[in-house]
Amino acid sequence: QIDVALAPGTPRARALGYALTELDSGAKLPSTKWRRSWSLLLGLERVLSEEEPHLADGTVLNPHQVDALSGTLTALLAARMKVDGLEIAEPVFDIDEESADEVIADDEELAAELAALDEEHEEDEDEEDDEVIEQDEVEVEVDLIESPEGTDDDIDAEALDDPNADKRFWFEHATGAGKTVAAMGFVDASRTGGILILTHRRNLVDQFNDEIRTRGYADRISGPLLGDDGLDLSGPVTVETYQWFVRHAGNISSAYTIVICDEAHTALGEKTSAAIRQWTGPVFIGMTATGALIARHVTDLFPTQTSRFDLAQAARRGVISPLRCLRIPPGPGVRTIANVPLRKGEVDIEFDQEMLAELLDQGPFNMAIADLYKTRFNGVPGVVYTAGVKHAYNVAEAFRNLNIKAEAVSGETPKRELAEILARYEAGDIDVLVNAQLLAEGWNSPRATVCMHLAPTASKRIYQQRVGRVTRRHPGKEAGVVVDFVHPATRHDDPVVTLHSLLDRDVYRGGAIVVGPVRRGRGRRVRVERRVLPVTPGEERRHEVFERELWRIGVENLDYGEQHMWAALAGARVAPSGWRRARAMLQFDRSGELKRRFLLTVVERNDHAPLRIRALQEIAALKDPEAFDLSVDMIEPWSKDQRREGAKVCLQALADKRIGGRDQATGWIWRLADYTRELHEQYAVQRWPETKRLLGLLVNSSGAAHARNARKLVQAIREQDRRLQVAILASAVAHTPEAEEVLRGARTRLARKPGSCSRELLRNFPKGKGRRKRSRRRRSGAAGAAGANRQRVERKNGDQSDEPKSDERSSSEDTGSTEDQAA
Repeated sequence: QIDVALAPGTPRARALGYALTELDSGAKLPSTKWRRSWSLLLGLERVLSEEEPHLADGTVLNPHQVDALSGTLTALLAARMKVDGLEIAEPVFDIDEESADEVIADDEELAAELAALDEEHEEDEDEEDDEVIEQDEVEVEVDLIESPEGTDDDIDAEALDDPNADKRFWFEHATGAGKTVAAMGFVDASRTGGILILTHRRNLVDQFNDEIRTRGYADRISGPLLGDDGLDLSGPVTVETYQWFVRHAGNISSAYTIVICDEAHTALGEKTSAAIRQWTGPVFIGMTATGALIARHVTDLFPTQTSRFDLAQAARRGVISPLRCLRIPPGPGVRTIANVPLRKGEVDIEFDQEMLAELLDQGPFNMAIADLYKTRFNGVPGVVYTAGVKHAYNVAEAFRNLNIKAEAVSGETPKRELAEILARYEAGDIDVLVNAQLLAEGWNSPRATVCMHLAPTASKRIYQQRVGRVTRRHPGKEAGVVVDFVHPATRHDDPVVTLHSLLDRDVYRGGAIVVGPVRRGRGRRVRVERRVLPVTPGEERRHEVFERELWRIGVENLDYGEQHMWAALAGARVAPSGWRRARAMLQFDRSGELKRRFLLTVVERNDHAPLRIRALQEIAALKDPEAFDLSVDMIEPWSKDQRREGAKVCLQALADKRIGGRDQATGWIWRLADYTRELHEQYAVQRWPETKRLLGLLVNSSGAAHARNARKLVQAIREQDRRLQVAILASAVAHTPEAEEVLRGARTRLARKPGSCSRELLRNFPKGKGRRKRSRRRRSGAAGAAGANRQRVERKNGDQSDEPKSDERSSSEDTGSTEDQAA
């Protein structure tokens, strides 16, 4: 096994060889070069070789934290294996041994600039680090590092520009997933090499030092080392800010072999990134939760990603709390933020904060927000993000006016007072912290449950940092609740970032779990809405949502075009069991347009014949001439039996109520009569045998004779009763314009009262079979059979009877039976 572990050419064997060489030369401690080359690599192998990798205090590393360590080890091994049997630090370590004067050409200019920074920004004001490091600093030109003697000539210019790129790594872990614990894993791995941890705020320095002590590495904590300080120390650990790093660039002790960059996205400023690139000795490890969300990607500075454990993965695995989401429209009192311009910053794009504060900081709006919080989240700890410091204090005052324990904090809050407020929040004396952006990073409270985005943001990086404040798990905390002040149907392509756009979710359902396992238990803080809304911008994905969630969509929150699309799709898909539900989903439609579209689609495309008839009845009840006209057209392609039923419903509607003008009603009546011509012809032939001859002459003639036969037909039926006239004219078919005009004139005269004409046509329809009552006892023997036969004979005779009745009686009886059938 030793032969395998120390096989020639392996990194372990080469590390041993270099160590023996240094011992032979009389060295008592490993050199800086050896520590930078091998300390982290061998230490990671040691930590990961354990069955359960753990820290000094016994904390077992989670799988995603082990992934960060193993990914870094893999990247280091890959870099070492590029060179076979040769010392690999040819360009880098030669450069490492150069003095600071050779590394930074314009040292005097840089020193003057940094001195100005010292006067302008004291070290205790690290809350404004983004402005100091990334925005308000004057750009400093740094000359390219000249190729020192001993480097290979075939190294390209890009490698010379950034010779340490292959020693800079980064990993992305969600907020609350334990990046700090992962950093302690690197501390445990590097027992000989010094570690410098950089963070962007002074209060985080204290937090990191507390974590180091808690995890069992208190004896390794060291103050900042400059120049040749600490070369004789074994594994010193220092926590400082990026400001300190930029200020002392070129003069930091080479005892540091590893530099861990917390919140690595804050190191992308020109000054900070230049200082990192120029220090070519240590291994740099960046940690961030938002590396892929910013315009200037972290890979610009840290080329190799070793692990990724994003918000969705962390929530699904139960590492962080699940997240629920509520969307609340700002209301008419607040003007739309569409008028607020976007400003391009150093890292990403954001709304103009001054205009946003002017827009949102209104007394009634602040009171409405306080009332909302008291109504829905009274007593639940939360964090509210506002538009500016003044807005934060105004909102906090509105909260306190409603007896909500709230405090506002900002960068202007004295450090001691800030620490006291945060401690009171953690102890439960304060329930709501109101701030602009101070608590988006560098502050963690597992107790925080509600994250309210009172001030919207266009930056996914900022949004995820805010949400990260409520992702940590805590006893009694079922899920974090994120409140977005946007319209419920806001899509992902809107400038305002929402939880659903951050996680690329297709559907919004108020109060539901957006990411993470759904645990059906106590502790849920919000009511889950029944309806869902598509929020993805892609048309194809939206159509998939409509197909999948058709009967759960909140139609009232869709835009006008999609409301009509839903009505058409629902009309085609609705089943008899879902009719009431579909009609209830359209109760909000005051204009009736969606209901009309739904019913017409049922008539035209639905596969269920009973629903088509029902839709016809409801269209008739609307008394909408245009919709009724369309439905009459849609009946024509139906099958014979269904067309007969549809025509009967429409004729009954015309008989019972006035729909459209008289001319329109006349046209509809004779079109419906044409759909059921065989019924009327059958009745007319039975009543008056001469009908068959007259209709035969009309059909079998052409030209002038056809028109003459049409006139003969009209003249002959004038002596008959109204019902027979209507039946014969409904049976007649004209082939020429002249004959058609003759028939049209006769039909118009008969239909002067459309309701009466409709009733005469309805009398020709067969009567429906009445429902027979089920007898409790089944008839037995011959008596039962004889009774059944007698009923069938009577029913048959009744159907075939064509005895004329008196006009008044037959009309009332037939109309009554027809009304009963229609009902």
